[in-house]
Amino acid sequence: MSLHITSTTEGQLQIHLTTKQQQYAVPDVPYSIRANVGCTELNVLLATLLKDSGKANVERVKFDFLLNGEFIRSSLSQHLKDRDISFEDTLNIEYVERYPAPEPQDCLLHDDWVSAVQAKDGWILTGTYDNTVNLWNTKGKHKLTIPGHVAPVKGVAWISLNAQTGVFASASHDQTVMLWEWNVAANSVECVHVCKGHERGVGCIAVNPSKTQMASGSMDTMLKIWSTELHGADGKGEQPSATKKAKLEQGNVRTPVVTLAGHREFVSGVQWIDDTTVATCSWDHTIKLWDLTLGGIKSEFTGNKSFFDLSYSPLNGMIITASPDKNLRLYDLRTKQGNTVKNTYLGHTQWVQSCRWSTTNEYLFVSGAYDNRVKMWDYRSPRAPIFELIGHEDKVLACDWSNPKYILSGGSDNAVRVFKSKIAVNSETDD
Repeated sequence: MSLHITSTTEGQLQIHLTTKQQQYAVPDVPYSIRANVGCTELNVLLATLLKDSGKANVERVKFDFLLNGEFIRSSLSQHLKDRDISFEDTLNIEYVERYPAPEPQDCLLHDDWVSAVQAKDGWILTGTYDNTVNLWNTKGKHKLTIPGHVAPVKGVAWISLNAQTGVFASASHDQTVMLWEWNVAANSVECVHVCKGHERGVGCIAVNPSKTQMASGSMDTMLKIWSTELHGADGKGEQPSATKKAKLEQGNVRTPVVTLAGHREFVSGVQWIDDTTVATCSWDHTIKLWDLTLGGIKSEFTGNKSFFDLSYSPLNGMIITASPDKNLRLYDLRTKQGNTVKNTYLGHTQWVQSCRWSTTNEYLFVSGAYDNRVKMWDYRSPRAPIFELIGHEDKVLACDWSNPKYILSGGSDNAVRVFKSKIAVNSETDD
């Protein structure tokens, strides 16, 4: 069988169409098409082939197309020319069902800039420049304003959540990390521990996979690890002097389990790879992997720009980073030789402040930047985002995709924008 989409003026290409989504498979035979066709014409061709294969119920499904693992975003001829691919070769084009667009759902208005946001199940934590932590539900209802910090809150992180109790942490420019316990039924919050040890503002925080420890990065260039245990033993923390200890214990203060020095500037992003490995990025142009068992640096990647944020995906073993040069970069931690930067993503027009992987899809991540934009990317499409999430009227300072159903972003327009993502419909978890 051979199907022709031809014209007398254009060159011809031979293609094979393949897919991993077997419900949309078509006969694996060569098709002859014009070189100047794009996604629209390829979708027409696929619809015809699916109909001919007796799959009429999928006629309305739209597809995106990949060549050598990269999305085709122009005509085939332009795509081939840009990448020096021969027009003579038979091309193996993979097609995948097009992602549904995220839908705007809510705008959660705050009293000041929103610099941190994280969801868990039906709840959203935010941190703001008026020194408070705020608790919302995913329906857009404000539940609590939590005072306690005395400077802007730059990081929030859920530790645990059930029907009775929520436990979470907040990091602030006041040099502390606070550990909070929320009584869900009474809707009341208590600060159980104040984690002290950083000598300058704390800019980021993350909790390990087993929820037993958290890591914080600071303008003092230090990475500190803390116990998340609420009551009882703290674990083996650093031992302060007797006088200092007596002072600390008066205020329910917690000291770090360990402090790790190695960065030369602000530690701007922190993520756990596993329970004994932490990844950090810094304004000093480096990403460092720390081995907590050995208490030192395991490996290091050097970039040519500062890093503002990083996100690690356990689904693909890769790190995405955000930088002031308007780019996002993809690093493969498994690469043993050669360049660890797998791709560079250009689409923002200002500093990129924040980035987060999807927790259920190995290809997707979101980013937020000073151009007021949140963008969704597929890492196979480095030249353009797959969606723009529009709504912020000022700089985007934080983004989150912890709950696969909701993409969240906070900005200096005092707002959190909530977008509903249908990509997660078949996922098994809301964590």
